[in-house]
Order: sequence, then C-alpha cells, then structure tokens
Amino acid sequence: MATTRPFDIFEVLDRISRAVEGFPRAALFELYDEGFRDPFQQLVACMISIRTLDETMLPIARQLLARAGTAAAMAALSMGEINELIARSTFHEQKAARISAIAKLVDREFAGALPCDFDRLVALPGVGPKCANLVLGIACGQPAIAVDIHVHRVTNRWGYVRASTPEGTMEALKLVLPQPYWVEINRLLVPFGKHICLGPRPCCSTCPVLAMCERRGVTRSQ
Repeated sequence: MATTRPFDIFEVLDRISRAVEGFPRAALFELYDEGFRDPFQQLVACMISIRTLDETMLPIARQLLARAGTAAAMAALSMGEINELIARSTFHEQKAARISAIAKLVDREFAGALPCDFDRLVALPGVGPKCANLVLGIACGQPAIAVDIHVHRVTNRWGYVRASTPEGTMEALKLVLPQPYWVEINRLLVPFGKHICLGPRPCCSTCPVLAMCERRGVTRSQ
C-alpha cells in the first residue's frame, strides 16, 4: 500500500506515545517503576514472561521476587519452591530450573551482581537477545534494542525495516533507529502492538500513524 506521507520516526513515536497513554504499560517497565530495578530481578521477570501473557506474568513475578529478590535468596530456594511460585506461567518447570541455575551462578561467580554485559547475559541458561537487551536497557541504562513479537511485527509492517526474524529486526533497527529510542521503542510498541497494531487484524481505522505505514503483510484490518 502506498503511504500518503513520508515516514518520520520522530513523529511516529511521538504519536504512538500519546496513543498508548491509556493502555497497560509493557510489563518489565511497569515492574521497574514499582521498584524491581535490579538487573537480576528484571532478568527473572523476563524469563517468566516468555510465552506468557503480561497479565499472568506480572503477579507471578511480583510474588516470586517478593519472596526472593536477590540471587542469593533465589539460590537458597529449591527448584520445586520456585516452580510452585511460577506454576501459572507457561513452561514453568523449565523456567524454574533455569532461574535456579542462574541464581546459583550469579551468587557464586558474580557475588550476586548480575553483570550488565550482553555476551555474559546470553551465555546464561535460556537467556536470549530479547531478555538480555531488556535487562541492559531498563535495569542497566544502556542503549539496547529489545525486539519481541510486537516490535518485530510493527516495524516491519511500517516498512521501516525488512527482516524475517526478531534477531534480524534488531540488527536492522540498529542501523536506522536513533539511539535515544533504542530502549523506548519496546516500551511504546508493546502496548501499541497489543491494542492497536494487532497481529491478524490491525485497527488501521484508528491508527495514529496510518498515513505513514506501508501496511506490509496486512490483508484484513478493522
């Protein structure tokens, strides 16, 4: 579909920022604002969130981190205790094993302080680029682009980047997205993708950036 206006990322993100004000925030940003700001806490929450809705993940993460908010405290829990606390999340047994292993490793090898280093983060059991970059961006204050399904879908639908995988989208965004927006884009596009730019049938009739969107891959809308 031909756009009626040139794509302007500054205007696009400004419009989206205003459009998502009334929607629930992206989960890890919400937890950060609630005081769960330590990199280890953010990583644990991100691992719980994998294949689990934010609405389910948030109370689970709050409960687990209230019980064990440090690597040492988490390492002191049995895998069974962690599994019981996160049992409502998807793949909870696998997640419990990984959270337990990471807690013990961080407590033993890093004196409880999860390193703010991408290579060390993705070397941990079950930690991929998305969670690593969310931790770096939110908890560590580093410029990092976290690409989840929403960021991947929306930025490719715009025609802003062209990539077939989230990892490819992350690399493509590094080349075109101004660095001040590297963390911000996840905070904005998660609620935008969940409530406006939906997967199967985006709400194009109410989209604030329709005139600048190529609508790549859109066959039906509302």
